[in-house]
Amino acid sequence: MVPLFHFFSAPVLILNFVWSCVRLWKSHFAIEGFLGVVVAAGLLTTLLSARLAALAVQDRVIRLEEQLRYARLLPEDLKARMGDFTIAQIASLRFASDAELPGLARKVLSENLQDRKQIKQMVQNWRPDYLRA
Repeated sequence: MVPLFHFFSAPVLILNFVWSCVRLWKSHFAIEGFLGVVVAAGLLTTLLSARLAALAVQDRVIRLEEQLRYARLLPEDLKARMGDFTIAQIASLRFASDAELPGLARKVLSENLQDRKQIKQMVQNWRPDYLRA
């Protein structure tokens, strides 16, 4: 959770969009009302796009960090399969301790596990990620 985004920016812009729709209705669909709804929708879309872009960049950084970690910790047979991991698998496995990563990575690949929650629940020694935005 990002408090500024989740508890201020998003609620304010959602409320602005709803209020713009109410004003459009009350103005009997006057052109000014349409303009207000379009601007409100544009602001909300910009906020959501910025959030999604930040999360996409963060997933790319996680992928890079974990590839470096995998190169250091995985046995040779799994290193050869590093390209087989999906971003969902990589993002979930980042919580595994160094000691349990090779075993979990093998299991995730052999069973083709894709569900992030399921993979995270298999982690026994949790490595928290306090830098997620």
